[in-house]
Amino acid sequence: MTKRHGYALLSTIIALIVVLSAAIYVGVDSGHGSGESSTTTLSGARAPHNSAAPASSGVWVGTWSASPVGGEPGTETTGMAGRSVRNVVHTTIGGTSARITLSNLYGQSPLTITHATIAVAAGNGTAEAAAETMRRLTFGGNTVVVVPAGQQVLSDTVAIRVPAYSDILVTTYSPTASGPVTYHPRARQISYAAVGDRTEDPTGTAYTEQTEYWRYLTALDVLSDEADGTVVAFGDSLTDGVGSTDNTNRRWPNLLSDRLHTAIEAGDDVPRYSVVNQGIGGNQVLADGLGRPAENEAGVSRFARDVLGRTNVKVAVVDLGINDILRNPRLADPDSVLDGLRTLVRQAHARGIKVVGATLMPFGGHRGYSAARENVRQAINAQIRAGHVYDAVVDFDKAVQDPYDPRRFRSDYDSGDHLHPSDKGYEAMAAAFDLDSLKGSAPAQL
Repeated sequence: MTKRHGYALLSTIIALIVVLSAAIYVGVDSGHGSGESSTTTLSGARAPHNSAAPASSGVWVGTWSASPVGGEPGTETTGMAGRSVRNVVHTTIGGTSARITLSNLYGQSPLTITHATIAVAAGNGTAEAAAETMRRLTFGGNTVVVVPAGQQVLSDTVAIRVPAYSDILVTTYSPTASGPVTYHPRARQISYAAVGDRTEDPTGTAYTEQTEYWRYLTALDVLSDEADGTVVAFGDSLTDGVGSTDNTNRRWPNLLSDRLHTAIEAGDDVPRYSVVNQGIGGNQVLADGLGRPAENEAGVSRFARDVLGRTNVKVAVVDLGINDILRNPRLADPDSVLDGLRTLVRQAHARGIKVVGATLMPFGGHRGYSAARENVRQAINAQIRAGHVYDAVVDFDKAVQDPYDPRRFRSDYDSGDHLHPSDKGYEAMAAAFDLDSLKGSAPAQL
């Protein structure tokens, strides 16, 4: 073989190695463990080279999430065609790189996103981005992604300094009709929309439409050296934050995150975890909502997607069961509800995840209250307190009840409907946690 041919062969081998390395990188970066069907269908031009994140230390954790609940009413035909959707989400941990998950779970046609960005918000309650923080998002190196109906997609990693306890703007633009829009209602957070492709508009001036929905976006992960894992709060409207003040992040998972951060800053021996919220208003342990796929999917069905499918989960906190009592046309069977909760625990243990469970809070004075339903609640709580359901217990019932009438909320902890807490009530729930209960892992499987 001549020297010239030898150089040519060497060059060919090096080029092949580079191509294979790039393919492996894209495959690894696009992978995630969600129970929802996952895909990345790509088209369009390549993004600028500087959109990719450099190598960095730290671990991937969730800093924000929201469960897909159903299809947004009024979007069945056109979806959000020709409009930019700017979701505002609040972080619980900081990082040096980020990635997002977009869902088309409830769509009936492919969702085409031609442009997506992420930025740090300029402040609270605004669609304006902080100076020099806007980053373009890509999917497998492309700016365009098509998400088939019933599926979701994970973006590439992008280098961006994400501060802890900050608002982040995630903006998407879809030029074509694709509905219904997969959404999370009652977000307790104002997000925005604008006509036309305003994805990279940092001013926010065009974002005149306000909504209390999160659309398409279901997760924001960060590469962080501030945390070692993720806590997932799994529940119903009491976890989703109904009754708390909009745009203030007073849900109990946010306040639990605040407690962890304060304890870590004080040098206490507590786990370095982020906290994400997978609460859905009206959610039950056992019963699905209507539709195909089911809207407001039962806890036993969605646990794989919303807990096991989240990033680097160490602990799940379950606060679920009150709607099985209130929404059952007949009297709920406490043993059936408890069996459903134990099913969640078994699923978590199979993945090495510890489960902290909450007692069911009082609802005396609510229109659905009856003595028979109260007896079901007490039967469930007795089993939870006795340690027959979860690895550890947080006693939300005791934390918020009126000491003179334990069937009811303490008056200043009641939002007014005798079912959902006020801001002070959510503070009492977060304060009820023994932070040491978040330590450790699931019991060994025998």
